[in-house]
Amino acid sequence: MSKKVRIHHFKEMKQRGEKITMLTAYDYPTAKAFDAAGVDMLLVGDSLGDNMLGYDSTVPLTLDEMIPFARAVSRAAERAFVVADLPFGTYEISPEQAVESSIRMMKLSGAQAIKFEGGRRIARQVKAVTDAGIPFCGHLGFTPQSENALGGRRIQGRGEQGLQDLVADALALQEAGAFAVVLEMVVAPAAAAVTKALDIPTIGIGAGPATDGQVLVWLDMAGVGEWHPRFSRQFGAVGAEMTGAAAGYVQAVKDVEFPAAEHTFDS
Repeated sequence: MSKKVRIHHFKEMKQRGEKITMLTAYDYPTAKAFDAAGVDMLLVGDSLGDNMLGYDSTVPLTLDEMIPFARAVSRAAERAFVVADLPFGTYEISPEQAVESSIRMMKLSGAQAIKFEGGRRIARQVKAVTDAGIPFCGHLGFTPQSENALGGRRIQGRGEQGLQDLVADALALQEAGAFAVVLEMVVAPAAAAVTKALDIPTIGIGAGPATDGQVLVWLDMAGVGEWHPRFSRQFGAVGAEMTGAAAGYVQAVKDVEFPAAEHTFDS
């Protein structure tokens, strides 16, 4: 096994131009597979809500719901660095709320860092979290928890003002102690400008190739489900394989081909 990925490795990777890899994971076997594949960071995202629990968005997800999934991923990760999201409603009220939620997630899940959404408006929360000794990863651009306020899944960073706001938010997160920033659905030139402006790494999702790393929701990456965003790429057809395997099982049972003699205990 390669050595454990630590927080300082990400800045070193940015400095030497090595791309950082990140995938979401929500359970032990999936995290185990991605860890073995060499993924640098595993994100227990609040995308758990709409991708795994069937919610219409990430908004209904609670901290109590997230913690067991983050714990399972943390137990699986021998090499990868595990980041866990704080869901909507667990950090916005005050720095004290953000620290309390972060401590709870870290203690009960074993995650190594916390992520939540926003820039300058939540910089006080980020500073409080990092002052408490908790590693923090930022999230800018399209922020799913604010989808209603943004008017839907809208691309961010367009125009001069959009670029200036994005850079200002990113610098505020860096100043508050973030070790990395996720940029979601950001026009490529703006993502490149933010990446250049920061000393800490940027991790893109729908933000072009100039970011210091990339992240995808694993179901999109592996071809599970029917909807896949334009910015994603399917590196497998896991959904079709699962359906095919289940169909084969159903047929074998119906035809009394399974269980066969080799699957049976006679004495």
